[in-house]
Amino acid sequence: MGVDNRVEVREFLTTRRAKITPERAGLPVVGARRVPGLRRGEVAALAGVSVEYYAKLERGSLAGVSPSVLDAIAGALRLDDAERAHLLRLAQQANGSDALVRPARRPKAWTVRPSLQWSLDAITTPAIIVNLRQDLVAANLLGRAMYADVYADPSGTPNFGRFTFLDSAARRFHPDWNLAADMLVANLRTAAGKDPHDKCLQELVGELSTRSEDFRRRWGAHNVRSHSSGVKHFRHHVVGDLEVNYETMDLRAEPDLNLTIYAAEPDSPTANALQLLASWSAQGCIDSTSPSKNSRTSHPL
Repeated sequence: MGVDNRVEVREFLTTRRAKITPERAGLPVVGARRVPGLRRGEVAALAGVSVEYYAKLERGSLAGVSPSVLDAIAGALRLDDAERAHLLRLAQQANGSDALVRPARRPKAWTVRPSLQWSLDAITTPAIIVNLRQDLVAANLLGRAMYADVYADPSGTPNFGRFTFLDSAARRFHPDWNLAADMLVANLRTAAGKDPHDKCLQELVGELSTRSEDFRRRWGAHNVRSHSSGVKHFRHHVVGDLEVNYETMDLRAEPDLNLTIYAAEPDSPTANALQLLASWSAQGCIDSTSPSKNSRTSHPL
């Protein structure tokens, strides 16, 4: 399942245009409208380009577009930071003719370095490492305990996409499942924009599209996002409801990996629940795979 840059560009711009109402764009509404969102001519006028030129862009021809025009299009479509970055990556791919014909690649195997695992283990709150495909490739003991449902999948490397859409436990674990599903797909769509030749990602998207209508519908929306910080809510099968703040950061030595650290407000019910979770995990109640054994496991990066 290869990634066609022109198709990606066309569908991304089309779905962004459909999301912007005339009122939001500051345009008068005159007569009945047969299309959702803005017309092509309205986007062109807002961006200061001809209708013919914008139509060419929306057909997928981003090669050679200047940064100023991309910025104008992003402003007209009211793109957020993640969407602007995605549009820029699509334009960069369009300008690299060799990249467009480069065959899909299977990522090299990656093994958690002992020093990285030691660093995870030194963190006293849940901490996990995730790659662009949303594989859960490493965690400290408390992170494994918090995501015990995700680790319960015996089929191989835990993956948040498969868990969210193919495991019934996800709808209990995520009290707001629809929000979790939207965020997960937007992360995967962003990853596809960063590396459209990742064969493992292509296979994952193909599998989820085939097996889940919920995933297929969200994938077609072309939403993207940046994963940085915020609050998440979980319903753990042992300690109950958790409300945790998270901070996500890139690992400089591993550019395709993100480290996420979770923390609870001091003296809150969640802080007490995490203490209980730590006791539960210390008793060996998760699975028999210790963090030290996990550190020697290879994953596709």
